[in-house]
Amino acid sequence: MEIKSVSFPADSPPLSVIAAAKVAGIPLSANPSAAPDSAPSFHFSNGLKLHGTYVLLRYIGRIASIPNFYGQNAYESSQVDEWLEYASAFSSGSAFENACKYVDDYLGGRTFLVGDSLSIADIVIWSSLAGTGLRWESLRKSKKYQNLVRWFNSILTEYNDALSEVTATYVGKKGSGKAIAAKSKENLGNSQSSKTVSGDVSGKAASKSSFEVDLPDAEFGKVKLRFAPEPSGYLHIGHSKAALLNQYFAQRYHGQVIVRFDDTNPAKESNEFVDNLLKDIETLGIKYETVTYTSDYFPQLMEMAESLICQGKAYVDDTPREQMQNERMNGTESKCRNNSVEENLKLWKEMIAGSERGLQCCVRGKLDMQDPNKSLRDPVYYRCNPMPHHRIGSKYKIYPTYDFACPFVDSIESITHALRSSEYHDRNAQYYRIQADMGLRKVYLYEFSRLNMVYTLLSKRKLLWFVQNGKVDGWDDPRFPTVQGIVRRGLKIEALIQFILEQGASKNLNLMEWDKLWTINKKIIDPVCPRHTAITEERRVLLTLTNGPEQPFVRIIPRHKKYEGAGDKATTYTSRIWLEQADAKLIAVDEEVTLMDWGNAIIKGIEKDAEGKVTQLTGVLHLEGSVKTTKLKLTWLPESNELVNLSLMEFDYLITKKKLDEDEDFTGAVNPCTKTEIAAIGDSNLRNLKRGEVLQLERKGYFRCDVPYIRPSKPIVLFAIPDGRQQSSLK
Repeated sequence: MEIKSVSFPADSPPLSVIAAAKVAGIPLSANPSAAPDSAPSFHFSNGLKLHGTYVLLRYIGRIASIPNFYGQNAYESSQVDEWLEYASAFSSGSAFENACKYVDDYLGGRTFLVGDSLSIADIVIWSSLAGTGLRWESLRKSKKYQNLVRWFNSILTEYNDALSEVTATYVGKKGSGKAIAAKSKENLGNSQSSKTVSGDVSGKAASKSSFEVDLPDAEFGKVKLRFAPEPSGYLHIGHSKAALLNQYFAQRYHGQVIVRFDDTNPAKESNEFVDNLLKDIETLGIKYETVTYTSDYFPQLMEMAESLICQGKAYVDDTPREQMQNERMNGTESKCRNNSVEENLKLWKEMIAGSERGLQCCVRGKLDMQDPNKSLRDPVYYRCNPMPHHRIGSKYKIYPTYDFACPFVDSIESITHALRSSEYHDRNAQYYRIQADMGLRKVYLYEFSRLNMVYTLLSKRKLLWFVQNGKVDGWDDPRFPTVQGIVRRGLKIEALIQFILEQGASKNLNLMEWDKLWTINKKIIDPVCPRHTAITEERRVLLTLTNGPEQPFVRIIPRHKKYEGAGDKATTYTSRIWLEQADAKLIAVDEEVTLMDWGNAIIKGIEKDAEGKVTQLTGVLHLEGSVKTTKLKLTWLPESNELVNLSLMEFDYLITKKKLDEDEDFTGAVNPCTKTEIAAIGDSNLRNLKRGEVLQLERKGYFRCDVPYIRPSKPIVLFAIPDGRQQSSLK
């Protein structure tokens, strides 16, 4: 009895089933014509059928020629069943990292999930990870789950041909868990509709994204794109959208993406920016084929400019810049427009030499000074710039403009589709015209909307102003919208990827709220980050428990009550404990309150100073009291010399206006106060924090450790992480 075919909905291929069959050498004919939301099914040659992902996987396990593929005994087969059920954890966004941590811990000292050989369990968990695309890839490149990555890579290496073919065919939309059926000769589904491929064990679809659009005239397997940042700053959240869009389309069409540095302006660029852009690209999990530089093509670009001059398609102009701008606006031809080729070539040589005469000139394309689209009114192709270039020094005195270099290099590098934000819309006609004048292969332009964030500047020129004027501490400042800045503030890169992918490839202009991004981030960090306690230093209040423990004692309790992987912490219990001034003010005499992680206490005495501030409290423990009956649930710390000093930092937007117009003077909207520092004391376990670790301070919010414990006199610095609720977490 042979399997005739496997049927499934076109937008929800059963990745784990197909991968298991491929690895086991069981031929499957794919039939993506099943009704939406229906379970995958095997159709046998005798007319019989089997339905459901689990059932199909178990069947493959039983008939496969691979030894012990479904376990070598009943116990191991049951273990395989356990892993089949557990795999659904990877399809839940908030539980994803919990699942990674669990499997990572389990694989310590193990090569396979069940027994001593490959089983269906390995395939289903592997498929669950691979199916999430960018989310897993970003973790895979980190050192966070080393056992899990080792195991994943070993299986991929051993069965590379089979697994790579399956993922290349069905995991077209990495990063959001969406699958895209391959446009192959088997016609495995429509690329316009897609759902979850996170191992398919849950059978539930992820929320739709607006990415489902096509590139014009794209050929499957032949698409080549480029992400081309200018090395004049660090990668910011707007660039992230462009980078991830390029990767998405490359994966969708089984093509490739390259990174190209558009380094044509030596006055703004540096190797520091190149190095950090590559670092940020890696942080985003972008898989690129190679890195190129526009400066690699300077000789060819100069030859092309000279060729256009000789053909009468370009000319050298010495009109002063301001006058030239006015003439372009008014459609007035330059006095140099009709100079002879000989005169143009003579001035061109002066430009190349960087002579005094040459420095007065530029090269302009001879397009159409009357065109309503002003970008076609003889744009500048080349300018003189005597500054040395960060890669090639002082070899050149002239540099091509972006408008000239981009269409040339795109075509020369065999780019099929160039993605540009819609702010360049009016220059699309110029791009095509220049490419045609050069006699080069046409590259298709695809527009997407630029990502704009409220209260945020994304212009690198304006961001540089903040750096140069000391308004921030550098490009990785936590108030900056750079990738390094927002990660330093506490954003998980998985949240950024999810946020960007949810925006899709829409051409509609949008102004996004930061709250949405931080809300996604909270869903990722809350289930796993450890809990600790801090009390604000100023006017903290000592509560003396008259029936408290005579000698301090220590209990070991979980750092996270619902996540075992967060580990344990030591909590000291004493008869004298510290409370927040804000909490002490709310307490009345004889009121019963709950001391978190301890029990109830009844306040018997309250002392205040002349200003009405509470200075001291006395009370008695009432541990038999019910926490359900108390109004106040209070965080506390023991009176102990083991407590650590903390500096809690909270940040605000750099500008005070929600949206600034493009030509509006932003310096008038600079926020004068964007950083707040509060001194606090914290529990002794905070000594063990590492830089970059995320935690929750009970009743204060989420924080990222920026400066860990060094010595008692130097406070641990914690950055407050927004949670999408807007109000201050340090109030």
